[in-house]
Amino acid sequence: LLLLAADGRAVRGRPRGSWTSHQYRWSPLERWCPRGLADLPDAEAATELARLWLRSFGPAPAEDLQWWTGWTRTRTRQALAGLDLVEADLDGTPGLLLADDQEDVPEPEPWAALLPALDPTPMGWRRREWFLGPHGPKLFDRAGNIGPSVWWNGRVVGGWTTDDRGRVVHRFLEDVGAGARAAVRAEADRLTALLDGTRITPRTRGRTWLEDELAAAKG
Repeated sequence: LLLLAADGRAVRGRPRGSWTSHQYRWSPLERWCPRGLADLPDAEAATELARLWLRSFGPAPAEDLQWWTGWTRTRTRQALAGLDLVEADLDGTPGLLLADDQEDVPEPEPWAALLPALDPTPMGWRRREWFLGPHGPKLFDRAGNIGPSVWWNGRVVGGWTTDDRGRVVHRFLEDVGAGARAAVRAEADRLTALLDGTRITPRTRGRTWLEDELAAAKG
């Protein structure tokens, strides 16, 4: 079924049972898209994929796009050649940005977030030092998949999981200050209420070092 979906012939719908179920309803593509999908030439589709990736993750090095797509260097260059791009200086590393995406971004208010495992934000770049710091070995499994992560002002500062009663528990991997601790605690309480007793357990990835540490602490 997954191969049929990747081939554009089937669509995965809602889970069968609860929202944590890994059994899904599947339908022919025509039930969702009566007119089918547009037939794009490979080169045009690759350029569009590169544009969408840069819209979400740019500015970024071309090597990160190559890693994310699994393309060769030649194919990456060909896909980018069809876009209107400008160069950006990423602390000494050359990056690429869509020419129509150069507006100034206002400084956000301080914010905290608890992102789930495999979230596309930390999985979108190959080079992660600028937001991950030295914490990668404690938050990624051996296959390179990230576990649940704690963010403060655009940086990963820790990780989280749920205990036996479905409560969100977290640990900081660096000193973040009282304001950050309070904001993360509020997010953890909000997520605990949203989960309503549901435990988060890894299924399609390995456990991370921090998840094991939190499990040992609550044990």
